[in-house]
Amino acid sequence: MEQFDFNGSVKAVTWNTPPQTKEETLERLRQSPVLYNGYRKLNERWKELFLDFCQGKKSLPLTYDPFFKYLFDPEIHGKRLSRFVSSLLGFEVKILQALPSEDRLIDGESYLIMDLLARLTDGSLVNIEVQKQGYAFPAERISCYSADLLMRQYMRVRGNAERKSFSYKDIKKVYVIVLFEKSTSLFHQFPGIYLHHGKTIFDSGLNMELLQEYYLIALDVFQKIPYPEGEKSEQRAWLSLLTTENLEDAERLIEDYPWLKEIYQEIAMLRRKPEEVLGMWSEALRMLDENTLKYYVEELEEKLQQVTKEKDEELRKTLRENREKDAEIAALKKQLEELSKK
Repeated sequence: MEQFDFNGSVKAVTWNTPPQTKEETLERLRQSPVLYNGYRKLNERWKELFLDFCQGKKSLPLTYDPFFKYLFDPEIHGKRLSRFVSSLLGFEVKILQALPSEDRLIDGESYLIMDLLARLTDGSLVNIEVQKQGYAFPAERISCYSADLLMRQYMRVRGNAERKSFSYKDIKKVYVIVLFEKSTSLFHQFPGIYLHHGKTIFDSGLNMELLQEYYLIALDVFQKIPYPEGEKSEQRAWLSLLTTENLEDAERLIEDYPWLKEIYQEIAMLRRKPEEVLGMWSEALRMLDENTLKYYVEELEEKLQQVTKEKDEELRKTLRENREKDAEIAALKKQLEELSKK
């Protein structure tokens, strides 16, 4: 497979042969003060990952938001994104256009900010979220994102000036796809199942098709499932692409799915653009730090609420026990008074 150095020259080498050593890579970075300064701001782990990529030892960590969006940019790679989404939904779709990840309601309030939002040719909306931690995207948040998509549809159809009359029939389905790199224990209760498709059904058997559907993918569960020889699918190919960083594994993946070679070559070409890659790396680290801090604060608040609740329950229990003791003492006093009268 082709690899590329920082000068843009093409080298016909395998993925296993690094185009340069660590020292050569660092020396190239030092030639640009801005680039080298950006590299030094990375933490030690991310420095190592960046150097491994530049040396051709590893692919990009595609489950980080900037890299995922680079790979599936709807404006540049609409067909690729269409194939990926089709493999997850289980039927063929075509991405019509990318939509702003943030929008405004009529009263000025903000919509939720989404990772990747697109409209399909039939008018349906699909939102794709890639989450590092499962606890960061609970059921409540999934529900809100789905509701937001539905409201976007409603506002668009309702506000279409060309329509003479509004009809709810013009509102199409909305799909929320969430890929969890590290899923919660809930997902691990279903060993061997990595994709969970959900929609509203009625316990009476009433056949009414509502508009919201959910596709939750646990990538860590997917990675634990043995790869059956001879069993191939587009869905498996795409999810393997997202979860494969070692280039030896990438070579085996390309043997099974030759069409992935073009994507890996595109990733390799980024070695000619270290500034762009470092910018994506810095952005990924920034978002990770912000999210980690956010969820840490939320976790502390949740623990505080739990402790407060436990203390309140303990206090109520103590008061209840004291009242019971007071009642018992009062009853004993009454018995003593009655005995003394006798």
